[in-house]
Amino acid sequence: MVRKTPTDKVTVSRERIVRAVASSSAIETGERTAVIEKRLKSRSRRHTELTLAF
Repeated sequence: MVRKTPTDKVTVSRERIVRAVASSSAIETGERTAVIEKRLKSRSRRHTELTLAF
């Protein structure tokens, strides 16, 4: 088994973050994942100065 050192950084795309947030929100709210994902991708938000932390 090959173990990675703790200093290795994993790059996660914005697409994967959006999918994870959408599916988590769908579970909590009962809304469809596709609807939430579309809303997140539209980028029309109230607080445009805020971004996802990477």
